[in-house]
Formats: sequence, C-alpha cells, structure tokens
Amino acid sequence: MNNRFLPIGIQDFEDLRNRGSIYVDKTHLVYKLVTEGKPYFLSRPRRFGKSLLLSTLEAYFLGKKDLFKGLAIENLEKDWVQYPVIKISFGADNYPDLNCLISLENSVLSEYEKKYDIAVSDSRAAPRLKNIIKGAYEKTGKQVVILIDEYDKPILDALYSEYEEQNRQELRSFYSPLKDCDQYIRFLFITGITKVSHVNIFSGLNQLNDISLDKKYSSICGVSESELEKYFMPEIEALAEEQEMNLEETKTKLAQMYDGYHFTHNVEGVYNPFCLLKCFSAKDFGSYWFESGTPSLLVKNLQNQPLELTTIINGRKAKEDQFKNYDPDSKNMLPVIYQSGYLTIKGFDKPKRIYTLDFPNREIEDGFINILLKKFVTVPYDDLGLAIGNLCDALELHDLNRALNIIKSAIADLPTVVKKDMCENYYESVTHLMFRMTGWRVVSELQNVCGRSDVVVASKDSVFIFELKMDKGRSFEEVAEEALAQIDENGYSQRFAVSGKAMYKVALVFSSEGKGLLGWKVKA
Repeated sequence: MNNRFLPIGIQDFEDLRNRGSIYVDKTHLVYKLVTEGKPYFLSRPRRFGKSLLLSTLEAYFLGKKDLFKGLAIENLEKDWVQYPVIKISFGADNYPDLNCLISLENSVLSEYEKKYDIAVSDSRAAPRLKNIIKGAYEKTGKQVVILIDEYDKPILDALYSEYEEQNRQELRSFYSPLKDCDQYIRFLFITGITKVSHVNIFSGLNQLNDISLDKKYSSICGVSESELEKYFMPEIEALAEEQEMNLEETKTKLAQMYDGYHFTHNVEGVYNPFCLLKCFSAKDFGSYWFESGTPSLLVKNLQNQPLELTTIINGRKAKEDQFKNYDPDSKNMLPVIYQSGYLTIKGFDKPKRIYTLDFPNREIEDGFINILLKKFVTVPYDDLGLAIGNLCDALELHDLNRALNIIKSAIADLPTVVKKDMCENYYESVTHLMFRMTGWRVVSELQNVCGRSDVVVASKDSVFIFELKMDKGRSFEEVAEEALAQIDENGYSQRFAVSGKAMYKVALVFSSEGKGLLGWKVKA
C-alpha cells in the first residue's frame, strides 16, 4: 500500500506511467476508437479524465509502445506506427475576450510551425493551421492526428459578454480547415464540456461521430464499479479502517457520494475519478468536486436565467435533444446542467424515447443545492450552514414556528435576479431547497409558475406536509384555510397514514408582491 501512487491531478499519460501511478486501463477502448473510426466528439463533465484520455491517444499515435507495457492495447496493437500529432488544449488559460483567444492560437500555431519548419505566409489563424496540417503530412509522409481538448472553453469563458459571439466566430474560422484537410488527417478527436451546435462552431464537420451517449464508450472516462474493486481494493480497505467501517459499508458510502454517473441508459454507472482519488488520499468522504471550483458556465447561466427548480430535480423527464445540444442563445438550462455533471441519466423509457435525469450522487446534490441557496437567499454566506443546521434541529424537535421563522428570514426579500411574476416559483423552489439541505427525505410535486406546490418532508418519526399558496390580494386566514383543506381533499396525508409517524399539515402563505413568507398555519 505504501508504494501505490494516486495520480491526483495528473493529466499527462507519459508522466503517470513513468511515476508508476495507478492507472485504470482504458486502452482497449482507445484501440477500438482508433481502429473503427476517424472523427470523434466526446462531451464529459470537468474533472472526468478527458485530458488524460487525449494524452493517452497522443502517446499511442506517437508510437510510445513502452508506455503501454502491461496494458490491454499491448496485445491488441501489432504495428505501432508513429504519426505526426497536433494537440491543441484550451484548458490551460482563460478567454474573457478575443485577444486572449488569438494569443493562444498564435502560441500553438507558432509551436507547430517551428516543429515542422513551415513558413508563415498568412497571419490569419485558419490558413496557418491548414498549412501546418498539410506541411506535417508532406514532411513525414504520414497523415496527421489532431487532438483538441476543451474546444468550447473560449466560448464559455466569454458567455453573456460582448466577446461571446466574437470568440465563437473566431473558433469557427479556426476550426474550418479541418474539413478541407480531411485527406491529410488520420484521426480527429475533440472534447469539451458542452456540445455547442456543430453548425455554429465546426461548420462542415457535421460528420463528427458524437460518442457522448454511445453505450460502447460510456465508461471511457471515469471509474466503473468493477474497475473500483479491481484497481483500488487496498485504498478501500485503508478508507474503511480510518472511518471505522466494514468493507461493505465503505463501498456503499463511496457509491452514495461519488458513483451514479450514466452517460447512456442501461449501463454500469461510473464514479467521478477526481473525487474518488481525493477521497482515498484523504481517507475521508469529502465534497471534493466543489473544492476545485464551481463551473463558471453554470454560475453565468444562473445569473441570467430565472430559477426553475422543475428543470433540475425530482427526476426530470426529457427527450435526448432537450439535454444533448447546448445553444448559447437559448434559455433552456437543462443541457448546461446535464453536461456540467449536475444531472445524469437515471432511467429510460425505450418506447417513448424519454430519459429520466437526476442528481448522480449525494456530493453533487448537496453542492448544487448549496450553489442555488447562496444565490437566491438573503442568509449571509457564513451563516447558511448554521441556518440549515438550525432548521434540521427545529424539525427534529417538531418546533415548526422556529423552523419556519428560519425560512422566513432566508427569503425576506425578493432577489433582484427574480422578476415579480416569477416570485411564486422562487418561493416554492427555495423552500424546497432549504428542506432538502437538512438531509431529510423531501418529495415535491412542482408544477409551473401558475400552479401549486406540495412539499412533504419525512423523518424517521415525523411527516410534515406543506402546501404553499400565494395571497393574491386575499386575507391570510382565507388562503391558509384553503391550503389546509386542499391537503385533506387531495389526500396528501393518506399515503403516510399507516406509517405510525407524527403528522403535521402546514399551510404556508407567501406574498404575491415579493414580500416573502407572510405566515403559516399548522394542523396536527
């Protein structure tokens, strides 16, 4: 165990292998890629090993056979031909404006012009890239391999700014030679977080084979359950010992925290590799994905779109085209949330071709809800955890007045990012989020902004049934009585009647003018 090296943050395949790091062997899938196709696109969330995959492809096409000793591809590949490789990574810098993007392009192009001794006759990026591809082919006699990592980052970094469209147009021009140079290209692989419409970015490259939802490659990034036990049993045992848990308890906790990603339907789930390695290193179940930073794409979208909880939680039903393709001009946040890794595929209705999307695991659920709450409640950042803890304690003691006063304080004012006509959806959403953060079981039946919301919070000995209503110019008493009557008329409590738990029916009345929670009425 002392000699095992966890490759946390290592994205270079050669470095990883030379260090003797633990490597989850994906090379059988690499061989399948390189022998069965040519132009590929893969979308995966951050911290999922996309860069390491590209580095592995680079080492393979450079013919570095010794690095693959003992791996699956050693017995599959017989020839080990060396090809010229052009690798372009946009992940190492930020691109808030066009100048930053052009600077990166110039740096990369200059590197390969020098490497292949290519004269520069045109200062524009696209002609230069075309000359490099053609020149490398002519000088080596081999077709060129092109690997592009985080192709979409210059667009996402400039999202909602005046430079977004400029960066998009620049990239469209930059990538344009890839179509015209097809005869010189042996293999093309492009990765990103989002799948921005190919017609906008890659122009003529609509023939790219998008394997993001391909069952054959669902585990090409990440660690599957079978791989976890094959490669990491010593780490699991050490974690179990540190946490004073048995092996089965430890594996169950690991799955709850970091497993659950499905990039198509009816496949084995995968763990986030970064979080898994951090957990093994620290020997603790922490929230490591969020320690590495909140994706700017998600934050920017939250700042520019109203809060729509129904598109995020409770097993969202969606057609493939509703979450697969991201359009920066659209107000549909679902592709952003799915492709950023906050939602994953949890079910599939094959006859109807409808997917069920939900949080992959507890780490992501808690982290995402935290982001939403910090954005949409008035509780100071440092006090939010304390407020949620107090809310949990109050519910445990059945002290509803204390619990609801905490919620009332959190949503005292309508945030400036929420329009008045959206306040009903806002109140429903934040109330649900705060209850969900307690760790208790929460069930919501959320409708559209004009509808009503039923929230049920259940603990081991209690059930709280909340009906949320807007006053809409009526008296508090009238609205509260209507809400309590609705709970009884719709039979919300019947499903829990045989549980033997203490039951509380609660009417919550909110202001239609954005003045928060006006009051509540409880019926035990």
